Amino acid sequence: QLQLVESGGGLVQPGGSLRLSCAVSGFSLDRHAIGWFRQAPGGEREGVSCISSDRSTYYADSVKGRFTISRDNAKNTVYLQMNSLKSEDTAVYSCAADRAPLCDENLYQEDFEYDYWGQGTQVTVSS
Repeated sequence: QLQLVESGGGLVQPGGSLRLSCAVSGFSLDRHAIGWFRQAPGGEREGVSCISSDRSTYYADSVKGRFTISRDNAKNTVYLQMNSLKSEDTAVYSCAADRAPLCDENLYQEDFEYDYWGQGTQVTVSS
């Protein structure tokens, strides 16, 4: 059974850091692009980042320079390192798997690009 499980969320002060993990099972991670999305209360889902099977990466302008996506195929896990966090980063963060191995640089922020989703983990940035 194909499954994605996020972890690592929590409460952090502005300027702090968190590392989210997306553990996948039921398929081989190295054949799929993985994206991270977030949704703030009352807001729309926003595509944050994507990593291809060849490790090429893409970032939304709102997180570029602060967030880093990476993957460990041996552990079947994708990470999102989030630094210099701001209150506007507060959201539920979810990872998603694409059947294709490569992120589409024009569509990676669109949720319809992805076929499988995790349940999400809450990130709250507040003093």
